[in-house]
Amino acid sequence: MDEQLRHGGGLAADERQGLRFDRAEWAAAFADLGTFVPYVVAYVAVLGMDPVGILLAFGVALVCCGLAYRTPVPVQPMKAVGALAVAQAGMLSAHAVIAASLVTGALWLLLGMSGLATRLARLVPRAAVLGVMLGLGLTFVLQGLRMMDGDWRAALAALALALLLRRSRLFPAMLVLLLGGLAYGVARNPDLWRDASFAFALRLPAFAPGDLRWDDLVAGTLLLALPQLPLTLGNAVIGASEENNRLFPDRPASVKKLSLSTGLMNLFGGMVGGVPMCHGAGGMAAYAAFGARGGGAPVIFGAVLLVLALCFSGAIAFLLHAIPAAVLGAILALAGARLVAGNVPRTRDWRVLLPVLVTAAVALWNVGLALVVGVGVHWMLRRQA
Repeated sequence: MDEQLRHGGGLAADERQGLRFDRAEWAAAFADLGTFVPYVVAYVAVLGMDPVGILLAFGVALVCCGLAYRTPVPVQPMKAVGALAVAQAGMLSAHAVIAASLVTGALWLLLGMSGLATRLARLVPRAAVLGVMLGLGLTFVLQGLRMMDGDWRAALAALALALLLRRSRLFPAMLVLLLGGLAYGVARNPDLWRDASFAFALRLPAFAPGDLRWDDLVAGTLLLALPQLPLTLGNAVIGASEENNRLFPDRPASVKKLSLSTGLMNLFGGMVGGVPMCHGAGGMAAYAAFGARGGGAPVIFGAVLLVLALCFSGAIAFLLHAIPAAVLGAILALAGARLVAGNVPRTRDWRVLLPVLVTAAVALWNVGLALVVGVGVHWMLRRQA
């Protein structure tokens, strides 16, 4: 059954570049802003977190992952943690989020070093993995459509530009979308530009664990870190490994390696006041959709975040709010469509399609539960065969 799900291969041999910094990598470097910006804005605006620590943590993680994997492995905010933290802003503090980063880091280091993450991944059939990624792709499309709803003219213009320039080397689609989105956002709200500060000012984050209390640690562990674990296993570890190895079979990323990098980057993030971070199949699809073929894109994005965090912190608020949500939604929807198209099983056998489709449907609601359901349906069909 699993053999019937195999499809694709990798990117063309001439696209297997490892590490480069050409125009395509620069343009694709900002392809994951559709998931990055909304969560960072929510952490800063709702929970009052320091954007310097958040951007510094992401910057270091992106640079290290780009150099280590030499593929466009993304670093994203953990979605379940972000949603729970914002929804319970009255009960949870910024310190609880920082505690969740530290606990998440310790847990994934333990899972990676012990080999437990790899053993768990072996129990998950390919049908369940494809279902998770299909569900995530559809979720990205739906979330993108919701973000586009506020300004359909800007969204449709962004989609038209992306399709028109999808093969252009002279004018990479993502670069045009970002510059056009910035110009449109400033024209629509000139106060953003007038209030922005671009003056150089070196600033270092505080040592975040020094302010943690015991109740922050308990809340961060029980309410944020533990509920995220199944989602991270399905999307950020197994799913990211699957997508990386499908696109870049010459540069494989193992479940163990992704678990360890998830642990390390969250431990560092917790130290500087960052938020829980993960890898993600959707982020990799976004990078690839806009031209990334190596580790250059995450290194470039990370370096930009580092410069902003350490040297131009006054400009952070402007950049987070200037690009309209409708443009970010168009980018997110295109990334989701790419993820769906790359993970549709090439078979008509209902015994193969059923667990994929059931898993994808449940993943629209909860990725962690979808993984469990997909595994159950797969083995139930195997027993009946």
